[in-house]
Amino acid sequence: MTTDSTATDATHTGTDWQVDYDVAPIEIRDPVAEALGVLEPGDPFVVTYADAVKEAGHSCPTASGAYRIVQRGLDALYPDEYPVRSEIEVQAAGPRGEAAYGVMGRIVSYVTGATEDDGFGGLTGGYGGRRDLLRFDAFDPNTPDPTFRFRRTDTDETVQVTYHVGDVPDGGPGIGNLQQILEGSASDEQRAAFADAWHRRVQVVLGDDSLFAVDQL
Repeated sequence: MTTDSTATDATHTGTDWQVDYDVAPIEIRDPVAEALGVLEPGDPFVVTYADAVKEAGHSCPTASGAYRIVQRGLDALYPDEYPVRSEIEVQAAGPRGEAAYGVMGRIVSYVTGATEDDGFGGLTGGYGGRRDLLRFDAFDPNTPDPTFRFRRTDTDETVQVTYHVGDVPDGGPGIGNLQQILEGSASDEQRAAFADAWHRRVQVVLGDDSLFAVDQL
């Protein structure tokens, strides 16, 4: 379930960047957090894109695409209620070792709680367990685009979300300043031009629903 967000932008003051994005947060319940008094019963965690950026360590079309994949998938599965960790199984079409699926899988896992065999096994009797709810190389998507499936274990409803990454705009000439930035030779103007182009490209991913196909299975 998502909530409304306010418009944001990337602004530059001197040499310091403060970046915000216009994208709604994801709200998700966690039964273990409720049982242990971290949350009141029925109240959700609120996960923002900024949280996903902290998990990934950077903001980019892959990280923003992963955030929107899980957001669109959960909205489709839970249109009128909060999604629930431990009741969401995630299948990734590609392998964990593939660059895009690796980064995306970590963000999807961070939001949903779904993990492979190294995850939380649950409280007594497995209550709230999230282990073995994430699988890579799980199906053939018949497309090279990143594709994930989300299944509610309580109802067996399943949705598939495909990210049409090839339709993401290239960002323009400012993106070409990255090499100079990495080499330490970029001017303030080049740094500003790159940051503006980069973050606006990310914002396109966060705001353009046409980049994502959501299918009920």
